[in-house]
Amino acid sequence: MLVAPNKETSTVCLLDDDSSVLKATSRLLASSGWKVESFSDPIAFLRYAQTHHPQVAVIDIMMPGMNGLEVQTRLRSLSPLTRVIVLTSKDDPLVRSKAMEAGASAFFLKIVDRHEFLGGIEAACSEH
Repeated sequence: MLVAPNKETSTVCLLDDDSSVLKATSRLLASSGWKVESFSDPIAFLRYAQTHHPQVAVIDIMMPGMNGLEVQTRLRSLSPLTRVIVLTSKDDPLVRSKAMEAGASAFFLKIVDRHEFLGGIEAACSEH
């Protein structure tokens, strides 16, 4: 049985190098009651995750310096219970397959239906 996530204690981290995507996604989540932490730098996000162990991380794939699959791999060792949701503009079946095989809870393409995306966040939080 899935338990409804507690939005007041669940933090959703966003990692994307596009500030407009961070802003829009953050607003959507916050308006739905989620606590949100946004990052444009993968290293800063991983430092945060190592000490705060967020429940869910929404990660972009195409970023300079470190791609989302690399972030996902490093995150697994730093915060193994953090659920990963990929949100990317690149519809690549190989990338999708690698992300899901590495344990991603969901894989969404930008621009995603807001209800589908929010449902994915809730489902990922309920996996704990």
